[in-house]
Amino acid sequence: MIPAVRSFFRSFHIAEQVRSYAMATSAPNEKIFFGPFEVTPQVFLKTPHSFGLINHKPIQPGHILICTRAPHQRLTDLSPAETTDLFTTVQLAQRILARVHFPDPESISSGAFNVGVQDGPAAGQTVPHVHVHIIPRVEGDLENSDYIYVKMNGEEGNVGGALWDVKERPKAKGAFEAVDDEDRKPRDEADMIQEVEKYQAVLKEMGVDHGCGK
Repeated sequence: MIPAVRSFFRSFHIAEQVRSYAMATSAPNEKIFFGPFEVTPQVFLKTPHSFGLINHKPIQPGHILICTRAPHQRLTDLSPAETTDLFTTVQLAQRILARVHFPDPESISSGAFNVGVQDGPAAGQTVPHVHVHIIPRVEGDLENSDYIYVKMNGEEGNVGGALWDVKERPKAKGAFEAVDDEDRKPRDEADMIQEVEKYQAVLKEMGVDHGCGK
């Protein structure tokens, strides 16, 4: 099969699968939790076992999280169905981000992604809830591409961030060399809601029901 045709059918299959998921999972007034924190306003996509979450302190523009709906703490806690759903949702999220953040919105190859899981506290996990980081990348966005891994395991990758600041904040572990990034400030709710609406508009263009019931 011609590669472009194969890519089209693969994208269509993923969109169809997530569309059917979302239509089956929309529940009005449902509250979504990321660890101990309610994050409902930041959720832009729901499937039976996963949800997409806008990041309060993104490392790069478009840095989002895909989380399990059940409060699993470790990747090995997921059932086969949850694992499949999680990474199918990751793939869909990549296509959304490409349309918003890549030089050519129609070409996934015009940019790249860092996709990562901090599986446990020693790996830098500060919110005890399985989540996958997806970070869009474009040519020349960082002087040294490896710097992203320093950020992931430093304060920048502490996704609990300002969420934990209202309680006792855990120290991120598993860090590489420390990074000074004082200019990276938490986003306000209006900014995050605007990003939620942007991604949901892209999902609508793709013919995918985001499942959030609004």
